[in-house]
Amino acid sequence: MFTGLVEEVVRVVRVQGKTDGMVLSVERPSTFADVRPADSLSVSGVCLTVLETLRGAPLAFDVSPETLRRTTLGGLKAGDRVNLERAMAANGRFGGHMVAGHVDATSRVMSVIQTGEFWTFTFELDAGVARYVVEKGSVALDGISLTVAALGERSFDVAVIPWTYDRTTLGERKAGGLVNLEVDLLGKYVERLLGAAAKGQDGREARDTRLLDLLSGR
Repeated sequence: MFTGLVEEVVRVVRVQGKTDGMVLSVERPSTFADVRPADSLSVSGVCLTVLETLRGAPLAFDVSPETLRRTTLGGLKAGDRVNLERAMAANGRFGGHMVAGHVDATSRVMSVIQTGEFWTFTFELDAGVARYVVEKGSVALDGISLTVAALGERSFDVAVIPWTYDRTTLGERKAGGLVNLEVDLLGKYVERLLGAAAKGQDGREARDTRLLDLLSGR
């Protein structure tokens, strides 16, 4: 689990093809000295597992065909920059929102508008995930925790402060570019629970109806 608060921005060292997948290697920042093989890291919003590597060597990850299909990682090349975040520590501050690192869709940048020292980014909203995005709710874009400032039928805006613009890859995104989108996972769980309550199958109708009442505030 991650928070969407990017810790470091690093460059891709190399991309090596495998049968249908690839091995992605990125710079290891000095602040990640505690990272060990089998640890989970968020790489531009995608949860990846660290491979066995030498101390001080680049961080390497296997990237599956499924991940390549659903994310922007397949388009990376040496020299590109990615956002990194270590998994949330149990005793740490929870400053963003719950981010699983499981990308729901890619989203295209429609426009970037600067007003003074601030920016408004508008992104396309895929119909398959639109119902999970709500105004003033949270989304993760390339692993960055952001708040939905405005919501259209097929688009949404996020307001970006100078800190985020300068210290993540978001400042490099231009109209037409793609980012990894993860919606707030709580919405998906609520939908699943409400769907089960509505079905009322296998003798669980009374219990599920109480759950439905609780979730709907009745």
